Amino acid sequence: MIIDSHAHVMLPPERHIELMAEAHIDQTILFTTMVHPETTKGLKELETELNQLYEILNGVRDPLRERIHALEELAQIVGANPDKYIGFGSIPFGLSYKENLGWIEKYVVGNGFRGIGELTPGTGQVPQMDALFRAVQEVGSLPLWVHTFFPLKLEDIKALLDLARQYPTVPVIIGHLGGIHWLDTLQAAKEIPNVYLDLSATFTTLAPSLAIRELPERTLFSSDAPYASPLIAKMILEHLTTDNYVLEQVLGGNIAKLLQLAG
Repeated sequence: MIIDSHAHVMLPPERHIELMAEAHIDQTILFTTMVHPETTKGLKELETELNQLYEILNGVRDPLRERIHALEELAQIVGANPDKYIGFGSIPFGLSYKENLGWIEKYVVGNGFRGIGELTPGTGQVPQMDALFRAVQEVGSLPLWVHTFFPLKLEDIKALLDLARQYPTVPVIIGHLGGIHWLDTLQAAKEIPNVYLDLSATFTTLAPSLAIRELPERTLFSSDAPYASPLIAKMILEHLTTDNYVLEQVLGGNIAKLLQLAG
């Protein structure tokens, strides 16, 4: 089974299913989004769409309301296509331990989602995630998917890996393989069994190539659609990997095992 382990809700929903069919992808792990760049036509429209995100992040628009709306949108799309999608639910950053527990119970577990993400801490904020790790450990160690490209610095990624060490039963998916810090991230991840490496939007094709070679059982095919093409993302890995068994695991077997999906 081919599983795209990281993509965002796209509009219209039918378009994403068409892209999956084009790439021969069986299932996609779907994340929320608060903006839809795929609906824009031209630079000006894209700028307008992204400005909505900046308004949310800066508090001009109610970020809590927008997040809940995005979760409702995700639940509706996953519910309408349960054979195609698996949901990962987002969560506000900086909640207390009890607040995290409540949110996870209502908006993640309550919607039947199988993980939490995309988490997007700013530089210097990663230690605040300790309360979330404790809550996730309490409810059953749902995978945490964390964005580690810009604006995170190497010290932020190291702090995240330290949390992974402290909570060995919590699966941590390093989004985008650490960005420009991919080599340091890969070297550290080899020593932390609960760390998995997302291969989307990597800095260079050398990064996924080495990651697959060093950690074939903990690397995950992802497209990050609509910010990249599922077909092209899959073709890159097919080009880089000559071992068919390893390729099968990277393209779906590893994430299926992590989420305990039926074969």
